[in-house]
Amino acid sequence: MSDSIEVAGSPGQSANTLRARRIGIDAQYESVVFMHKDCPVCRSEGFTAQTRVRLTYGDRSIIATVFQIVSDLVTHDEAGLSETAWRRLGLSGGEIISVSHPRPLLSLSDLRGKVYGRPFNAVALDMIVNDVVAGRYSDIHLSSFITACSARPLDLDETVALTKAMMSAGERLSWSKSLISDKHCVGGLPGNRTTPIVVAIAAACGLTIPKTSSRAITSPAGTADAMETLAPVDLSIQAMRKVVEREGGCIVWGGAVRLSPADDTLIRVERALDLDSEGQLVASVISKKAAAGATHLILDLPVGPTAKVRSTATASALSRSLLAVAQTCGIEARVIITDGQQPVGRGIGPALEALDVLAVLQGKPDAPRDLRDRAISLAGGLLELVGSAEVGCGEAMASEVLNDGRAWRKFQGICEAQGGMREPTTAAHHRPVIASKAGQVTMIDNRRLARVAKLAGAPSAKSAGIELHVRLGTNVSLGEPLYTVHAEASGELSYSLAYVAENEDIIALSDV
Repeated sequence: MSDSIEVAGSPGQSANTLRARRIGIDAQYESVVFMHKDCPVCRSEGFTAQTRVRLTYGDRSIIATVFQIVSDLVTHDEAGLSETAWRRLGLSGGEIISVSHPRPLLSLSDLRGKVYGRPFNAVALDMIVNDVVAGRYSDIHLSSFITACSARPLDLDETVALTKAMMSAGERLSWSKSLISDKHCVGGLPGNRTTPIVVAIAAACGLTIPKTSSRAITSPAGTADAMETLAPVDLSIQAMRKVVEREGGCIVWGGAVRLSPADDTLIRVERALDLDSEGQLVASVISKKAAAGATHLILDLPVGPTAKVRSTATASALSRSLLAVAQTCGIEARVIITDGQQPVGRGIGPALEALDVLAVLQGKPDAPRDLRDRAISLAGGLLELVGSAEVGCGEAMASEVLNDGRAWRKFQGICEAQGGMREPTTAAHHRPVIASKAGQVTMIDNRRLARVAKLAGAPSAKSAGIELHVRLGTNVSLGEPLYTVHAEASGELSYSLAYVAENEDIIALSDV
């Protein structure tokens, strides 16, 4: 005798199977299933916060969080799926999926051990990272992991183990050249879009630099978002290889080639908790570079009161960890500590940052000087690191390549190889934020300024963001514009300006 129960109105459909329905709810990274409270599964599970079930279709299974529905949004024999759950199961519409209890996550035992002070070992971190990548960790589990790593900092052995676990969980690239260059910024500084310039300079000097970059997770723009306004970045590994073989470099979205796939998931929760664990930051950076096949790496580490790294002491400790872990992964690295007191360039947001990049590469007289100088410093450091320039001569070489147009021509070649160069779009709506008094700019809050850009629509609205008109030390008059908010729709502009009205001291002015 079968132990299944027939559901009224659905002949042949057992109690632990439901008809999948796409209901158009985007829960970002989390798989969510919506079930009617009177369906057999909900009646069995009861109403418990964060109930999780296993959903299976064919050879694909996911773990999803259950939300109970009391309206007619879904019927008794339907499972309404979030966009992430729908995509992970590979559904097209109307399929019957099975629902079952999820198997216990063995890695949670190690996570609880860390909470109580027991260090992770390599096996435990492998299991945790694999569960994270498979979507088996809820946001609560992820929060526990992030908090445990922050409250009980990872030692060097744990950080190395986490780095290698994150690296092994995704794709790994290998190249025919023995020397592969890379560049990375630890982030936290709006507008710091040096990567396209550094890649163009390095490739123009003959280096091989297959750059994979991130999209924004909590910031107004990632390098991939800005680059996407200039050329396609969603390339396969095969397409990426062709670009690098032709031009010596590329700037593509790392998510498309699935390098260290646990990273974006962990960063998303880390930012929501506002916890920056050093060990996790190091593992995040180095795992991606090692997976991309880098042998030489230049690291930009901005330090400032509202940047990710806020003191020179923290920067020094972080620098030591980055270099030590990079060495265990066979990467020769160099850290350049830079000024993180204020945004870099004038634009904050994908298209506005791309315009700054173009201005520097094209040598325009009004190109942001700070962006140009920072890119030259990083490119020069990389040229010295790989031995293309004598120590102390890297910046001069980088500057010459930028000044004579070779970097600009190389960048155009990279864009064409990636699918064709295009013009960044411009926003239809603008509003200046003006000084409420005369004075000198004494402080610029990177985090709240980035928040304004995000509320204006960046990065999903490519032309949205902020155009900054002042720098630290600038003297302004009453009514003079401090920055201009750009938005693609009037509603987003108004919403962003409402935040500005509540935060009038994002840019602080001294008394005259």
